[in-house]
Amino acid sequence: MAPLESLARLAPPIMAAALALNAATLALPAFAEAPAPRATTATAAPGRFDWTNAPPVSAPPRPGLFSIAPSGPGYYSLWDRTTGSEREAPPVSPNAPYALMTTPAFDIDYRYMEKPGHERDLFDPIKRIHLGEDFLASFGGSFWYRYMRESDARLTNTRDTYHMIRSRFHADLWYQDKVRIFAEFLDARTFGQRLAPSPTDANHTDMLNLFADIKLGSFSDGPAYLRIGRQELLYGSQRLISTLDWVNTRRTFQGAKAFWRTPTFDLDAFWVRPMVTERSQFDNWDRKQEFFGLWGTYRPAKGQLVDLYFLSLDDNRGRAVGSGGLRGDAITHTLGGRLAGDYNQFLYELEGMYQFGQYANQDLSAFAVASGAGYHFKGAPMNPQFWLRYDFASGDRDANDGRRNTFNQLFPFGNYYLGWIDRVGRQNIHDFNAQINLHPEPWATFTAQYHRFHLANRRDFLYNAAGAATLRDPTGQAGSHVGDEIDFRFNIHVSRHQDVLVGYSKLFAGNFLKTTAPNVSPDLFYVQYNMRF
Repeated sequence: MAPLESLARLAPPIMAAALALNAATLALPAFAEAPAPRATTATAAPGRFDWTNAPPVSAPPRPGLFSIAPSGPGYYSLWDRTTGSEREAPPVSPNAPYALMTTPAFDIDYRYMEKPGHERDLFDPIKRIHLGEDFLASFGGSFWYRYMRESDARLTNTRDTYHMIRSRFHADLWYQDKVRIFAEFLDARTFGQRLAPSPTDANHTDMLNLFADIKLGSFSDGPAYLRIGRQELLYGSQRLISTLDWVNTRRTFQGAKAFWRTPTFDLDAFWVRPMVTERSQFDNWDRKQEFFGLWGTYRPAKGQLVDLYFLSLDDNRGRAVGSGGLRGDAITHTLGGRLAGDYNQFLYELEGMYQFGQYANQDLSAFAVASGAGYHFKGAPMNPQFWLRYDFASGDRDANDGRRNTFNQLFPFGNYYLGWIDRVGRQNIHDFNAQINLHPEPWATFTAQYHRFHLANRRDFLYNAAGAATLRDPTGQAGSHVGDEIDFRFNIHVSRHQDVLVGYSKLFAGNFLKTTAPNVSPDLFYVQYNMRF
């Protein structure tokens, strides 16, 4: 079935169901207008704890290829447009107006509810429930459904059409801003796949997050906490560490993290192990992998940031293949930094990452660079923004020279940067790419990307979005041109709680793919409905 025919059949029922749910559950529009908050902030009575700015949350980091949302008068959801509720400015909303959101549930900010005159919502009664003067409880969750149609799936000659559903529910309990217990349940399922589901497709009845926070104190006008337990990690551009919201199961870890938050500087130190997804059993951590690091973010001015970090992954699973085919363990140290921001109407980002360590019986030395420049046509119709980018990650030229030069992408949100078909990862790759963002309406977002992929070294593997080696020509005669990919995404912000995302991606085979995987030219079409509460 052609993508447009699939869209014609699937999108209208999903949209109709979303609008029906909105009309049936909301007595007022989800973004019902409320009087503007007063300039002064509400404070607690003497002797009572002030919840106005508590509990603290970590603001989501600004990714690369970031876009600037529309502002000014307009309709900020399809429900607003349907009900004629035009607004003077974007409404306060704790969730991003997009079907994909990497921000963990424990960092979604509902503190606005402590201020007088805030906008009312159907789910307010289960948010920020005050239990006496010192305790605060909150509940929430999300549900998504995604239709997927792939041709030449996973670089095979397989046409696969299937469905994914995911449910998440969380409970959050605070004692003042001193102690927190957070638990989040996840159930992810897939139906109708011809190929065996990947480890990220399904996880039946498990815990995504389960941790306790303890306040260590306040230093230089910022609180410091210790977090122990199962927890999602999200840092910087998400090229190295992300919750990976694109997959059905998301990514999580278990261990300990200390973090300090101030208005201009954040500092995190962590030691964790990745969780191993076991579809029908309770997940356990990988005892043969240790991941630890130090991450600092400085914000010198509004819209600008500097990231500096050191990360180490100690992998004792015996999967590293060194010189002479010898198998062994690997330890990868990553030292990196990043500049990103916007100045007037210009957008920019530069990130550099160097890796060293040991890979079986080889010394590791690898690096990656991500760079981009963009422009925001502020005030123009549809709020256009354009990016030109170049991404590079080193590869290995000789598997038997005693040195390993292939970059390790760690735990990234790779699809966001290297295409939604998932065939290309940030390892042994050149990617020349361009992106344009448009907002035909404040509630509609259109994104188009173009990628031109070349192997950094033609004798090394092509690695997929999961970092797995897939195809290789050890002679190098297949050339370096992997192919060209186009990606289109259109998001409809139905209401405060609902989004519909429609996407299409196509990878046109280059000489390397034509030689190593003949007659393969994959494409992907998907429709996703997401509801958060």
